[in-house]
Amino acid sequence: MRITELLTTSTIKLQLDGLTKVDVLSELTDVLDEAGKLQNRQLFKEAIMAREQQSTTGVGDGIAIPHAKSTAVKSPAIAFGRSATGIDYNSLDGQDANLFFMIAATEGANDLHLQALSRLAGFLMDPQFTENLRQAKTKEEILSLIEEKELHSEDKSHIPLTEELTSTRKILAVTACPTGIAHTYMAAEKLEQVAKERGYSIKVETNGSSGTQNVLTASEIEEATAIIVAADTKVDMERFDGKKVIEVPVSKAIYNTDELLDKAVSEEVDVYHFSGERSEKSTSNGKKSVGSEIYKHLMNGVSNMLPFVVGGGILIAISFFWGIHSAEIGHSEYNEFAYMLKTIGGGNAFLLMVPVLAGFIAMSIADRPGLAPGMVGGLLAITVTNDAGANSGFLGGLIAGFLAGYIVLGLKKIFKNLPKSFEGLKPILIYPFFGIAFTGIIMMLLNPQLTKLYTAFSDLLNSMNGSNAILLGIVLAGMMAFDLGGPLNKAAYTFGLAMLDAGNTQVMAAVMAGGMVPPLGVALATTLFKKKFTKQERETGKTSYILGAFFISEGAIPFAASDPFRMIPSFVVGAAVTGALTMAFQIGLPVPHGGIFVIGLVEGGIGQISLYVMSIVIGAIISALMIGFLKKKV
Repeated sequence: MRITELLTTSTIKLQLDGLTKVDVLSELTDVLDEAGKLQNRQLFKEAIMAREQQSTTGVGDGIAIPHAKSTAVKSPAIAFGRSATGIDYNSLDGQDANLFFMIAATEGANDLHLQALSRLAGFLMDPQFTENLRQAKTKEEILSLIEEKELHSEDKSHIPLTEELTSTRKILAVTACPTGIAHTYMAAEKLEQVAKERGYSIKVETNGSSGTQNVLTASEIEEATAIIVAADTKVDMERFDGKKVIEVPVSKAIYNTDELLDKAVSEEVDVYHFSGERSEKSTSNGKKSVGSEIYKHLMNGVSNMLPFVVGGGILIAISFFWGIHSAEIGHSEYNEFAYMLKTIGGGNAFLLMVPVLAGFIAMSIADRPGLAPGMVGGLLAITVTNDAGANSGFLGGLIAGFLAGYIVLGLKKIFKNLPKSFEGLKPILIYPFFGIAFTGIIMMLLNPQLTKLYTAFSDLLNSMNGSNAILLGIVLAGMMAFDLGGPLNKAAYTFGLAMLDAGNTQVMAAVMAGGMVPPLGVALATTLFKKKFTKQERETGKTSYILGAFFISEGAIPFAASDPFRMIPSFVVGAAVTGALTMAFQIGLPVPHGGIFVIGLVEGGIGQISLYVMSIVIGAIISALMIGFLKKKV
């Protein structure tokens, strides 16, 4: 398929009106929608914004390629627009963007569509081509330039040219981005261009949406001087064990190409040692630190645990509608359906939280063989109790996850040199048996001391009052509002869950309220300060009322992405005030999710419920007023 079948005169706008990043994205979305390429404009806009949250699509040299693959796309298409003034797009080189290609791919986009999109991404690495696009006077001239470029390009299914690796400096590379549409192929093209200029032999494997292409062979890997892995998503790394490897984000291959190739041919590259799905890295070479690796494993556990938390928490909340004691057999409020709901939510879904957390932490460290030892260790953390019936809870689960993961990594090294006839036994017998045994024994020995520590920490938090409790509320609620579902948000929420598990309901109340403020605050701002928002933003603001009410912090992401320096401080200040108020009023909430749906369960009756609602409203108003004061008129 040719690019000009995806980019037509109806999807070209020679002069964009927007003055901000979000305006341009909205305008190009409108171009696609008016051309009949979208099924749901709002959903596609949200997908575009979500992609921007992962990393900027402003690739530098005045070019931006926003893109998304979504069910909201009716038929694959490309929208093109130019800005006369340039837009602050948070581009990789810090320069304004003035050429925009918005790529809309269907969820099930076929190879022909994806190949055309990848060719376009490669073409945009040619500075003469992009300059011609800037100078073109008509839509037809734009299409003619692209058609001419296609006619002179190689007929191939991916951008990189595979050349024989004949130079003494043989460099291999792998490029991959989350969507596999634009950055993957742009990085490959840039690496090949610069390597060719320097006289280096290079072969680039692309892990794009249409599959892995130009695959590196075992013999090429064996002969390579160095291997560059420029990726923001998972890549098969085991094949590079024992080779010199440089790991960087995909954007580095586009914007720091010379630096990467200089390093590849130097003697500074460390040898890569494969261990499960991770490498042994050092920060001195720009690779991920031990701290970032630990955080990655922790977030893998938290992300997989959250569905149990949300589902179980809402079921528990529903069970309370028949009364606080409605699930207690023999009580006057007993209701059989309420008992069933609380048994499912609290007795089973919540019971699995810690084992799942531990299991997926271990799996992140040691791949699939780590799952069973991690889950068993997590289960021991909540089932092995002291004389008072206490257990080590979340703390024990965290330790069990990391313990199991690294035990299994050790087992992999110990049994690495077994005869090949034993390979099939490793994942089904050797790793599970020794992994569960060693993890279980160590957890049985550690658990009594972990329980003491966890109980002491919980007691300390439960005893906090006055300024100490208020400070805790400020910090946790502010974290919830800072990155809206990102690392700080998840860390604060996980802490709230741990304290709820330990019986402290006030921390969870502050955490939930803090997460509700950003979407409610920005929704209120779009209502009060209409002249400071586009029509589309005002429409999105209406949706944010609902998302905020139900404790879905991500409802504020499109606004934060478009104007982070004004929005995020406004969110954080409003949420922090709310967190301080909920702690000052000693408000407790016994469920971890639901927002307005579970506010009736606030401990203390109607008085405390009113104070909780008031705290959230005050925070939202403060955020809205700050946004109105800081934001410029559109």
